[in-house]
Amino acid sequence: MNKITMKVPFVDFNSQHQPIKTQLYQAIHTVLEQGDFILGQALADFESAFAAASGTAYGVGVASGTDAIALGLQACNIGAGDEVILPANTFIATLIGVLRTGAKPVLVDCDPKTALIDLEAAARAITSQTKAIIPVHLYGQMVSPQQLLDFAKTYKLLIFEDAAQAHLAEREGYRAGSVGIAAAFSFYPSKNLGAFGDGGMLLTRDLDVAQKMVRLRNYGASQKYFHTESGTNSRLDTLQAAVLLEKLPYLPQWNSDRLSIAQQYDSELAPLASAGIIPMQNHSGTGHVYHLYVIKVDDACLLERQQIQDKLNADGIQTGIHYPIPCHLQPAFTYLGYQPGDFPQAEKLAKQILSLPMYPGLSSSQIKEVVAAIASITLTSSNTENSSSTPVSSIVG
Repeated sequence: MNKITMKVPFVDFNSQHQPIKTQLYQAIHTVLEQGDFILGQALADFESAFAAASGTAYGVGVASGTDAIALGLQACNIGAGDEVILPANTFIATLIGVLRTGAKPVLVDCDPKTALIDLEAAARAITSQTKAIIPVHLYGQMVSPQQLLDFAKTYKLLIFEDAAQAHLAEREGYRAGSVGIAAAFSFYPSKNLGAFGDGGMLLTRDLDVAQKMVRLRNYGASQKYFHTESGTNSRLDTLQAAVLLEKLPYLPQWNSDRLSIAQQYDSELAPLASAGIIPMQNHSGTGHVYHLYVIKVDDACLLERQQIQDKLNADGIQTGIHYPIPCHLQPAFTYLGYQPGDFPQAEKLAKQILSLPMYPGLSSSQIKEVVAAIASITLTSSNTENSSSTPVSSIVG
């Protein structure tokens, strides 16, 4: 079988890493020289810097974004007997994080235009046991902070943000991580701010939460060999923190580049709306940081999403699906008792969404190539169905 050469990869790190390669090497070298590989100086510096950049007080680095959710909820005293509301169309780590605390996850549907949590659905799911809500700032767009704060005040709930895809995202004067009592971030390599391996962080404005999180990530120890809680080993490596600290000053520009790319995609894709290609809506203006650029292949399109993805792949254009199976339909979690049809918007989106290439350094010509390929695929299909349709050349020429 011939290997397909990717003309437009889904992610390419070269444009980010090459210009600062010397600085990255130096940051790693400094840690090697100091030898403080666990809970070292670069970690403390990065925790402070990332918290400040996000508009909150404290940062606690952990081994992964999943641990940031699970341990972070525990640090907020979420546990057995509590119910936590979260959207059905999030990455499975959000659900796993809740389950690891012993709390009961309560899934709700989403807004089909943005894929963000539907707060009206969340209101209907509240019981006397509901203690917290996890708004997932999906694809790089925040859930409305003002609506969240009003919601939490009305129902007396904690807001725990899942900001794994929303580094320095903004909306209504708030940055991701500064709205609720705490927020979880991931530094998986493909994130807007990515490490050279796994990593995560809890941000919080609450000193008690921060101090408990420091203990939980380090075997529950308040001091060496003195364990005041049942913790675990989940510490962001000093080497990874040094890399992230070096990259952090460039993040605003990288996010700005992502926004410009998204704006070009919006413009180039607009003529394809009649063919059923619909970008997810941006309700955050310039505060959307576009970790992902996601389109819907809706009912007006004569082709299935998988057909389009396969044809793009064959043309050397790599895409993704975030996410193809909602949490409640994952085989591992059938015991939660949810059924197909429980969350129709999330289930429909899972069949329609397609993530296009998105990364700083993606060129204008590459964006045009992606859109031209989608136009050729979808409009050729439309023309086959209806010979009077708009000629493909008028769109892609």
